[in-house]
Amino acid sequence: MSAEPDAHLEAHRYAAPMQDGPRGPLVGLRILDLTHALAGPFGSMMLADLGADVIKVEPPAGELVRFNGPFTRDDDERQFGSRFGGRNRNKRCIALDLNDDGDRELFFQLVKTADGLIENQRSGVLDRLGAGYEACRARNPRLVYAAVRGFGDPRTGESPYASWPAFDPIAQAMGGIVASTGVDEEHLLRCGPPIGDTVPGLMAAMGMLAAIHYAQRTGVGQFLDVAMVDAMMSMSSESMTSWSYTGRPQRPAGNTVDGLTPFDIYRTADGHCAIAAPTPPQWALLCELIGRPDLITDERTAHIRQRLKHRDVVDDAVGGWARARTNAEVIAVLGDAVPVGPVYGPADWVHDPHVAAREMLVAVEHPHHRPTVHVNCPIRFTQTPAGVYRRAGTLDQDGDDLRAELAARRAAAGAEAGS
Repeated sequence: MSAEPDAHLEAHRYAAPMQDGPRGPLVGLRILDLTHALAGPFGSMMLADLGADVIKVEPPAGELVRFNGPFTRDDDERQFGSRFGGRNRNKRCIALDLNDDGDRELFFQLVKTADGLIENQRSGVLDRLGAGYEACRARNPRLVYAAVRGFGDPRTGESPYASWPAFDPIAQAMGGIVASTGVDEEHLLRCGPPIGDTVPGLMAAMGMLAAIHYAQRTGVGQFLDVAMVDAMMSMSSESMTSWSYTGRPQRPAGNTVDGLTPFDIYRTADGHCAIAAPTPPQWALLCELIGRPDLITDERTAHIRQRLKHRDVVDDAVGGWARARTNAEVIAVLGDAVPVGPVYGPADWVHDPHVAAREMLVAVEHPHHRPTVHVNCPIRFTQTPAGVYRRAGTLDQDGDDLRAELAARRAAAGAEAGS
């Protein structure tokens, strides 16, 4: 996982170029995005990657993380940092003050043109501004309105915690992720990537598409919401069923998995590799490949139950073999035979042939600094390829165009009414 200190400065040269425009299967849908931070922006970003026309509606001062760093060394403008830029690509941006009557009316004009709206403000914030679900539904009965909140929205279930603010660690903690993650029960960890935000965002996007499908068939929109804690409970559902069956929830076990071995992250001479061979054929093949055919018939390791009782024997054999070899040597022996994969970070992705073949990195152009590298949309289509086609916008970058578009709509509607 080591890399030259300035390798990131040249990474864009190894990434795929941006698309020339939206071509995904959601072209033709319009989504209003009143989100901030991560959960909401990530969900709307996925919709934008899939081709939807996502219009980012921000307050005049910009959303919560727009001007947060980090920034590139050569960015003198600092119109947005990496967090905002990574979550708000493929979106058009307009700044509106919803406390202002004129801007609020402009917002409602956008609502009339939209298929969906997604927001992740605290419960009641947009209602107090006169721009909540009921006000939007009055202007557009077909609108699907999606909310992501820490503990949900009273419209779908009154939680005593509805007014509590929440971020990723709270969702992971209360949703069961932390209780089953870590080395042991004395050393708990949250999952590194902020899944307490990104997974609820994905679920909101999925729910929105389902509700839009219903609205297209019936003409009836609706409100939907995803509580971040609920989403994490869904991700932890196996622990619940385990506890329900046996009285034993999933416990933190480091990189191992209860009931499976070998199924771990093993140190190598120059890094780490994941090796998983829990089935009888995989175990036998692994033993042959690492030069330990004796373990196939050894009474301590011949069957999975024995291997679980003697996990130390398994780990000594597999781990000892791996430690004597580099990642490349481990992959050369086990690849395409038993499940194996090196532990990667961003620097490793840049030169991996799978990543290149799948075009999973894309170089995003920017007018004020060098191109930066984003992870591309992971959903692939044969007829309507999705992906990144524009960087995040500066504050109100598309405001004039959107205002002109709405004015043209009003003029056309007036002409039609007068004819």
